[in-house]
Amino acid sequence: MTLARLVPRTSIDPSTDWLRKEVRRFLSEQLAAGSFTPAVDAWLSRWDEEFTAALAARGWLGMTVPVGYGGHGRSFLERFVVTEELLAAGAPVAAHWIADRQIVPSLMKYGTEIQKAEFLPKIVRGECFFGIGMSEPDSGSDLASVRTRAERVPGGWALTGTKVWTSGAHLSHAFIALARTSPPDPEHRHDGMSQFIVNLRGPGVDIRPIRSMNGAHHFNEVILDGVFVPDDMVFGDIGQGWRQVTSELAFERSGPERFLSTFVLLDACAERMVSQQIPRSAELGRLVARIAGLHQMSSAIASALERHEPADVPAAVVKVLGTTTEGDIAEFAHLNADATAGQRFRDLAEAAVDQRPGFTLRGGTNEILRGVIARGLGIR
Repeated sequence: MTLARLVPRTSIDPSTDWLRKEVRRFLSEQLAAGSFTPAVDAWLSRWDEEFTAALAARGWLGMTVPVGYGGHGRSFLERFVVTEELLAAGAPVAAHWIADRQIVPSLMKYGTEIQKAEFLPKIVRGECFFGIGMSEPDSGSDLASVRTRAERVPGGWALTGTKVWTSGAHLSHAFIALARTSPPDPEHRHDGMSQFIVNLRGPGVDIRPIRSMNGAHHFNEVILDGVFVPDDMVFGDIGQGWRQVTSELAFERSGPERFLSTFVLLDACAERMVSQQIPRSAELGRLVARIAGLHQMSSAIASALERHEPADVPAAVVKVLGTTTEGDIAEFAHLNADATAGQRFRDLAEAAVDQRPGFTLRGGTNEILRGVIARGLGIR
């Protein structure tokens, strides 16, 4: 089974059909050359700067960045096609993922000319990697409880606090940190927060690994001890951090990575069923149908973002439904990873089950997002 079978012909924009074929040819060549081994959750756990450089050379990073900033001026839909194919193949895209997915549109919306000129061309060339500095200890998905402080000092700000679950921080150049620039107000908990671009390789930054139960290291704890951030690295407006963050989360929650993290495993299940290694199952058909529906929903959000329309509630819906589906794929494969399955299939199923708890946590827990959806629909 390939992603092509899940993309209805009537939904294919002729302007992107050739691009999808081009990406598939590239991936076939890379697989034939042994450049990577397909993996589940590869957008988070498979860091490969050479692969990132190969994508950059083909113009598949910073696709929506204007030409004036070194980008390619392509559409959100074209970017969606490329990222969907990379995810479906289980390609190692973690190095550039956050920078390309989240930092690029945030810089275009809130960045200063200095910041755009500094970071956008490097991201497009695959030379600058970013993390996200939102989550904190004991805060869960409640960003209003952020305790990292930013205090005014000559020429800039001094940041003190701790961030956790920061993917790739030990390999990244910078992250955008959410911090308090004024004391919390019980009546207006989301006021008084601001964002800063922090050099993760500068003084006062201590990055400590958080290892998953399978021994993998992509999460980190980042401790900021009076880290100096110059005024020209203040991101957006002081005191408007919450408004900016909620805008950014639409990009984080709606993308195809929210339903394709385990696609290579779903593909393997389908191949095993075709070869009659596992019994025919209506459950597999339901999983395939769910992925096809999520493709339609996610691509529709990409089109909405192209039109600069708000998409926070639809993005939350995709995130909840998508990550639940990813977990169900992992469970289905695990139940069918018996002695007749090859080692490759068992390894994929085991990795998916290991990662399953994280699917519904990152990007905001599904429990919190159900509240976002309910409020967005006017349900009390």
